[in-house]
Amino acid sequence: MKKYVRAAVFLVLLMVAACAAPMGVGETQSSSNEVATTVALTLQALESGVANTPEAQASLLPRSLYFLGNDSQGISQVYRLERDGTTRIQLTFEAVNVWGYDISRADGSLAYEANNQLMLVNADGTNRRVLAEGPPTPDASGFYNPTFSPDGQTLAYAQNGLNLYTVSTGASSLVLTNQVQDPGDGSAIPVETYSPESYSPDGTKLLVALGHWEVAPSHAVYDPAANTLIRHEAVTDYIYCCSFHGGPAWSPDGSSFYGVASVHDTAYKSGQLWKVDAANGAITRMLTTGNDLPKEIYPAPDGQLYFFLGTYTNDSGFFDAPVLELVRSAPDGVTGRTALREENFVLMNEALWAPDASFVIVATAVGRDWNQEGGVLEMYDTRGQKDAVWLAPFGKQLKWGP
Repeated sequence: MKKYVRAAVFLVLLMVAACAAPMGVGETQSSSNEVATTVALTLQALESGVANTPEAQASLLPRSLYFLGNDSQGISQVYRLERDGTTRIQLTFEAVNVWGYDISRADGSLAYEANNQLMLVNADGTNRRVLAEGPPTPDASGFYNPTFSPDGQTLAYAQNGLNLYTVSTGASSLVLTNQVQDPGDGSAIPVETYSPESYSPDGTKLLVALGHWEVAPSHAVYDPAANTLIRHEAVTDYIYCCSFHGGPAWSPDGSSFYGVASVHDTAYKSGQLWKVDAANGAITRMLTTGNDLPKEIYPAPDGQLYFFLGTYTNDSGFFDAPVLELVRSAPDGVTGRTALREENFVLMNEALWAPDASFVIVATAVGRDWNQEGGVLEMYDTRGQKDAVWLAPFGKQLKWGP
């Protein structure tokens, strides 16, 4: 039923566009662009308001799916897609873009950042309150990076360092202060900064992104109980882990994390697969040939490693990304490696794995724009060559809810 409604609206909008006055000599194409924008926004708004239909499955998804999408004004907001895979609910209504967010797995509370403020709201979007703020900067992105603990009792965020906010008391403490250096002119050079990435599955450890001035960034494991920071072992080659190609991912038992380490000033994208011991920072390097491109690593509960893999050949040119296959392997990334789908995921910008790795949701760019974030959301089964399931026209920063 929904597809017929979409088609009808699309035809009406095309008729409106056709009736518009033709452009004269010297006129710009702004009017046609506005029509195209209206079509896209109207279709997305229509999708957002469509209620569940008999065509939808009551439990297509194991949990509700959260993502950033654009509202009818083209402003980035937080949306929730219900388990039926159809019902979409807008949760934030900010006048400027929402840049980052996280969800409490305990009660669905939402922490998000917009206009240089960190807000906390209830699961239904009510009771909005400001936890931290700085000078208004509508275009600032990725500043606070809010991250809930698995039990929802603690919210980690970045402001002058790593902060831990206790939900029950409303108290916040700065546990790691950014290291800055004054060169003598009153400015502050960030020697090392701290931003939360993700909690371990049991909530006892926190993966922290380290930022450095003129030094490659890296990740470390913060232990809240001991107030210690465990860095991965030093490396001598100019390669760093794990900010790109999907970011780091915890092993199911929290004893280690996986990520892609790479050099980002070469002519083509490639990377090594790293496994880092959370207790001592020891590194196990895998896929070290230099011709591989692993992305979106997921160590699954079944003991297997799921990821996307591209492999360059000598005549590939190196300037274009290789074909990306959806694969499964043993934890070493090589043993028993099997391609699970026939598609080429070269335009994938982001992926979110099902908790049991039975499928993956992919955000695919509509064109070859390597600087674009997010894309069309589709679900791909990892257990057989089933048709992809369309979920939304656009989304980014995909996360599972309660």
